[in-house]
Amino acid sequence: MIIDAHSHVHDPAEAHVGLLDEAGVDRAVLFATRPHPERAGDLAALRGEMAVLEKALGGRAGTVEAYRPAWRELDAALAARPERFIGFLSVPLGPGPQETAAIVEQEVVGRGLRGIGELTPPPGRAGLIEPVLRAAADQGRLPVVVHGSAPTTAEDLATLAALAHRYRDVPLVVSQLGGHHWIQAIELVRDTPNMYLELSTASVVFAVRLAIKEIPDRTLFGSDAPYGDPVLARALVERVTSPGEVRDRVLGGTIAELVGLG
Repeated sequence: MIIDAHSHVHDPAEAHVGLLDEAGVDRAVLFATRPHPERAGDLAALRGEMAVLEKALGGRAGTVEAYRPAWRELDAALAARPERFIGFLSVPLGPGPQETAAIVEQEVVGRGLRGIGELTPPPGRAGLIEPVLRAAADQGRLPVVVHGSAPTTAEDLATLAALAHRYRDVPLVVSQLGGHHWIQAIELVRDTPNMYLELSTASVVFAVRLAIKEIPDRTLFGSDAPYGDPVLARALVERVTSPGEVRDRVLGGTIAELVGLG
């Protein structure tokens, strides 16, 4: 099974399914989203969507109510194509441990979702995810995905690795190959057994090649669609790997295990 480990809700969802079909991808991990760049028909509209993205990445929309419209869109996409999408839910960062535990129990486990993410802590404040990791551990090893590209800092990646050491039962996925800090991300994930590295939006081809070589059993094919393209993301993984067990794990085997499909 080929599984895209990183994608966001599209409007309409069937457009996303068409991209998956074109790429020969069976299923996709689906994150809720507030910006929708795929809706933009011109540069001015795209600027508007990117402003929403900038706000989300800056961690400036942290209440449950601010998340609910995106959660409803996710629910609709999952209900429309449950055979294609694997639901993950981003949750607010900032509430204390008890409130976070209740949110994860009600909104993630209660909805039958497979994991938590994509979390977007403000730059320099990756430690805000700790209550989420604690709740994920309490709920039976739910995987947690954290945004890895800008504005995530090198310090944030080190913080994530330290937290992963503290919560060893929780699979912690760094997305987008750690962005500009991809060398550090590879090293941290390699040395932290419960960390995983998702490979979308790589800036250079050999970064993907080296990541898979260093961490063959904990690297994940992802597209970050609609920002990336499943066809190109899959082609890149296949370009730097040979047919066989490692490629199969990267293209779906490992994420299938994390979400209970393997």
